[in-house]
This record gives sequence, structure tokens and C-alpha cells, in this order.
Amino acid sequence: MEFFRIRRTIPFMRYSLILNAISAISFLVAVGFLVFRGLNLSIEFTGGTVMEVAYQQPAQLEQVRGVIERQTAGEFQVQNFGTSRDVLIRLPLQPGFTSGQQAERVMDALRAQNPNVELRRVEFVGPQVGAELAQDGLLALLMVVIGIMVYLGFRFEWKFAVAGVIANLHDVVIILGFFAFFQWEFSLSVLAGVLAVLGYSVNESVVIFDRIREAFRRFRKLSTREVIDHAITSTMSRTIITHASTEAMVLSMFFFGGPSLHYFALALTIGILFGIYSSVFVAAAIAMWLGVKREDLVKTSRSEGDPNDPNAGAVV
Repeated sequence: MEFFRIRRTIPFMRYSLILNAISAISFLVAVGFLVFRGLNLSIEFTGGTVMEVAYQQPAQLEQVRGVIERQTAGEFQVQNFGTSRDVLIRLPLQPGFTSGQQAERVMDALRAQNPNVELRRVEFVGPQVGAELAQDGLLALLMVVIGIMVYLGFRFEWKFAVAGVIANLHDVVIILGFFAFFQWEFSLSVLAGVLAVLGYSVNESVVIFDRIREAFRRFRKLSTREVIDHAITSTMSRTIITHASTEAMVLSMFFFGGPSLHYFALALTIGILFGIYSSVFVAAAIAMWLGVKREDLVKTSRSEGDPNDPNAGAVV
């Protein structure tokens, strides 16, 4: 399906050096923010108190947040749990208060607003559990990266595998850099968004790599730079349709999904925008700098080049 077809090949790789330099600078800046500012980790990673309360009528989450904000210092989370009458509250650790005392203070404030509120359960999430979650999250990220490299290596060629992994890590670090710079809360849902961006970005890279391989088979007289330009240009209509429809869904979550989906959708939005950029100007360009050529992707018969062989040049 195509909305339009571009007849003239756009010379994307003409600007690859400048754009790769911009990518490298932005990558280093993001790493700097991560090192010197760090991530604003949620209580799922740092530890805290988890409360589940129930109302007789659908809960007014904004009013609940207002009550808890007056009782708690630091970041907290309030979201529906199961039904619109059930509310899950996550509170950060408070110096000088136990988990039970903290829950009691919050419940007194909530009952002052609505006497019918009922406490269902209280749990304490210790820092050790948060550290385990952070370790498991990093392990999941590492396994995804390794899986992507193995997949691209088998499907294409090692140069594309290296280029694809660098492009994916570029997207991940940029997302984390945004969260570190603005000190947005980094929670498990944001980590899930980062992992989703990895899969989404590699899908775009695979499409472009496929077109590059096809172009090498079809256009034998074109240089590597011209083949990559043609491949990217031929996928532009598909890219616009795919990313526009995906971004429309993500923006609907961002504007209408409430606080529980806000940062998840924000991470996806950043990842989608930079995923397009990295697939074109990072992955494809790095593959070109690594010296990818027709012989790496297309196997030819031994008789190629023999004018007397009717099968000369045939692709095996």
C-alpha cells in the first residue's frame, strides 16, 4: 500500500557524515546526563509502600492525588486497579515513618475526604526488591540487544548486525537521556516502553536492509551509496503510513491515557521519532561506513562474467 511513489532517488547518504556527527554528539550528551544527573527512579526501583484502597463509587483520582500530595513528600503514583472503584497507591519511603504509619496517615486523610473508603491491603517494597527489578530490567535489555544482533547476523550479514545494534542502542540512550535531563519518573512501564522501542526500531531497520539487498540484486551498476539511497527512498511511503498510524495510537495514550500511561507513551513517542532517524541515518550509514557491498549479500554463480555461459550472473 502506497499513498505516493517518489520517482527520483533522494541522496540521503550525501549528508550521512554530518548527520552521524550530530548523532554521536547527541549520544554523548545523553550519556553525560545519565552519568551526572541520573534517572529519577520510581518506587518500584527505590522501594516504598504499596496500598490498595476501594471506594463504593468510581474513584476520583485527581482528588485522591490532591489528598496524598499534602501528606507525602516526593514522587508517588495513583492509578485504577482492576475496576474504577479500586485504586492502587504507591508511596516513596519517608524518613522517620514505618510503612504502617505512612499508610495510616494516608488513610486518615482519605477518610476525611470520603468516609466510605476501605483499605484492602498494604505492602512494603524494600530497596533490595527494587535493586533486583533494576538488575532484571538491565538483563532483559541486554538479552534483547543480543537477540537482535544474532537475528540480523543470520538474516543479513555481520556488518548489518553491528549497524542495527548501534542504531538501537542510540535510540535507547537518547530516550534515557531525555528522562535524565528532565528528571521524568522512570518506572517499570517506561522500561517496557524502551524494550518496545527496541523491537520497533529493529523492524524499521530490517525493512531498509531488505530493500538494500533487493537493490543490490536488481541494480548491479549502482554504487553502494546509490543502492542505499534507492532503498531508503523506496520505503518512504511505507514508513510514513506505518509511523503515522503508530504515533496516532501512542499520542491517544499520551493525551487520554491518564498519568499511569503518560511516561510510557512519552518514551514510545521519543523512540518512534528517533527510531525513524536512526534506521535511515545511523543504521544504513554505519553499514555503508563498514564497507557493505553486493558480494556480502548476494551469492553469484562461479560462471558469472563468462559471456558464453547462459546462466552467467545468475543469482544463486
